[in-house]
Amino acid sequence: MQEAAGVLKEGFLVKRGHIVRNWKVRWFVLLQDKLLYYKIEGGKKEPSPKGRILLDGCTITCPCLEYENRPLLIKLRTKTNTDYFLECCSREERDSWALDITGAIHAGHPVQVQELHRMKNSFKLLENISLHHIVERMCDSSTGIKLTRNLEQGNRYKETFTGSALVDWLISNSFAVSRFEAITLASMLMEENFIKPVGARSTEATRYSDLSEQFLDDSTALYMFAESSKKNISSKEELQFNISELSGTIVKQGFLVKQGHKRKNWKVRRFVLRADPAFLHYYDPTKEESRPVGGFSLRGCLVSALEDNGVPAGVKGNVQGNLFKIITKNDIHYYIQASSKAERAQWIEAIKPLT
Repeated sequence: MQEAAGVLKEGFLVKRGHIVRNWKVRWFVLLQDKLLYYKIEGGKKEPSPKGRILLDGCTITCPCLEYENRPLLIKLRTKTNTDYFLECCSREERDSWALDITGAIHAGHPVQVQELHRMKNSFKLLENISLHHIVERMCDSSTGIKLTRNLEQGNRYKETFTGSALVDWLISNSFAVSRFEAITLASMLMEENFIKPVGARSTEATRYSDLSEQFLDDSTALYMFAESSKKNISSKEELQFNISELSGTIVKQGFLVKQGHKRKNWKVRRFVLRADPAFLHYYDPTKEESRPVGGFSLRGCLVSALEDNGVPAGVKGNVQGNLFKIITKNDIHYYIQASSKAERAQWIEAIKPLT
């Protein structure tokens, strides 16, 4: 996963298959006129690309809302009308990829690229706010947002709330100081698939390309908790799991390659680092399940880089390099690969203060 000449950007993305509509993690390399993608076997990038997307005449859709449980998608349509769906690990990563791909498509049109930069920089998540924490508060039976039945165009919706009711609730609970901030925050909740629009009024608004116009501060626009949010709060046990581990502020997230504990094979996982409480969780990015497949408390952990000359003891397979190791206070060893020495250093630097 080394840098190559003429490379504008590279990294892991989750791609939908063309024949079998499953989702696979691939290593993508953005060049000036094409996007190459590679298989990862045994923690190492294969030498030849598995496929390529020619960018000449491409159109890009971001955000792409065609998959309800995959809110971080980019859609590319080639001039031969072939659709590619690419999923990122975070909103920031998605916007960065979309911006760079669009820049390559419109390389000869700098005004369009400048406008993209302006739009990207005008919409940011407020500092130090955990969306998981907001959703937990929204679901509180006594102080949460009031859910009502609503009838719209002959359809009866259970447990809904209006756009203006959510804006009012966010302000009254001090998550936002203005209606604009509350709309921004509500848009993030919708984009991250915590809430979803129901009914014609709110669903129609999601067709706007500008994310800041997709959530409506309106007493006739209906919303409800998304299915993934319902799953997360369906039982007291699961709610306790979320409160104790998943409610912390996200410090860092991204795709890394992890060695399995039993089979010692290497798999790409989406890692999420949280503080207060300090946990590192990892998810299977090919699945729609929003719960982590593993994770551990960082208190008492040791984290260190591993040298790339030779394969360290405990590491199996033909690995790419840029390894680091985390040892938990229970003496469980996690071996993880970053895509570069710089990325490895960033992860170690982010983890160490939380141990």
